[in-house]
Amino acid sequence: MYVRRIVPNFQSEGQALAESSEFYGVLGFEEVMNHGWIVTLASTDNPAVQLSLMTKDQTAPVAPDVSIEVEDVDAVHRAMVERGAEIIHPLTDEEWGVRRFFVRDPNGRVINVLSHS
Repeated sequence: MYVRRIVPNFQSEGQALAESSEFYGVLGFEEVMNHGWIVTLASTDNPAVQLSLMTKDQTAPVAPDVSIEVEDVDAVHRAMVERGAEIIHPLTDEEWGVRRFFVRDPNGRVINVLSHS
């Protein structure tokens, strides 16, 4: 399994998204995606270094703790199902161009596993 990147998802109140975005801007991040409920920031020098600020996930039952972009999300999903992992959100094609599912890790964290379409 090839991992492309790992992005932490920080919970934020709606009105604090802009303030948080500005705060991380001082650290060298710039906005690369904004859907209103989730804002993704990337390093200006290394775009693969990212973090997301999220009020709540608008298309899933819970907000994930971290997002892991993989090369083949379908293969990872099959492997997780085969090992009996708890799937929190089914494999879904999202309108913003990702295919993803949520799985709970052994410590209870919710992991958003995705590939770009």
